[in-house]
Amino acid sequence: MGISLLSKPGSELTTMQNRNKGNAQGIDVSHHQGVINWAKVAASGISFAFIKATQNSMDPQFLANVKGAKAAGLLIGAYHYLDDKVTTVDMARAAAQTFFKAIVAAGGVDVFDLPFVLDYESNENKLTALAITAIAKAFMEEVQRYTGRVPMLYTYPEFIKNFSGLTKYPLWIARYSNQVPVDASGWRRWEFWQYSDGSVGGMLPTGGRSVPGIAGPVDLNEFDGTVEQVYARYGKKQTGKDNDEVTKQDYEALDKRIAKVEEVNKLVPAPKWFVLEFGSADLNGLIAQPEFTAEGWRTLAVGMRALNKK
Repeated sequence: MGISLLSKPGSELTTMQNRNKGNAQGIDVSHHQGVINWAKVAASGISFAFIKATQNSMDPQFLANVKGAKAAGLLIGAYHYLDDKVTTVDMARAAAQTFFKAIVAAGGVDVFDLPFVLDYESNENKLTALAITAIAKAFMEEVQRYTGRVPMLYTYPEFIKNFSGLTKYPLWIARYSNQVPVDASGWRRWEFWQYSDGSVGGMLPTGGRSVPGIAGPVDLNEFDGTVEQVYARYGKKQTGKDNDEVTKQDYEALDKRIAKVEEVNKLVPAPKWFVLEFGSADLNGLIAQPEFTAEGWRTLAVGMRALNKK
């Protein structure tokens, strides 16, 4: 997951709650941690784990990590890392459906104890804050529709300013420091705090940042409450839609929607009508290259026609 940034010193903003030595400790993992000895992880005092499920596809260690962490008695959750390729609401919904398919592959919603998570922390395409909020909202609404559970948002202080109107979703804040996060975008408290990437940031209550059973660094997290409280909150089936209501028809509809979005966003060569109309124009080789979606070619045609009228 992403690296959190420190707020500017001298801030007069109010802050969220601080860490507490008695709070439950957890980790989040992906294929980057390799093969994990989950029994050793649990024996070290770790109570919960968030496991990367998907980005553009399923994480190669997802199913093994779910099985191992569950067998070791940890509370588990799953997260989706939102790729920068996701730039529209429809693409966000498709990403949520890919995430849900991974949940099903791991045994279904009831295998998981903790909230399902959207990890949104990158904006290489320079989307507006309104667009980022719309994408996050679409993803989380889709996840809730399929799972019956309210998902959680993961982000960090410098990115959280992009969101608005999403405080009904609990916050997992990344801040690699013991400095308390400030209130931001309507959130006044965190549900989970990722306080270290295993190399920098805060330390485990017992000291250090390494976790037995894992070779190398691993992200460290804290729940806003004790071990007893995290188990009381998440250690039993969450209320919400009965998973039996997710039918075969739902899965078929999901497949069709994903295929439709993939088709809409597919880059294709110039269609025949475009070549016939503009084939003699100097388009810098665009006609020979699959540079645009079908909608992109239509937009280009509109622009070409406007230039030809001048």
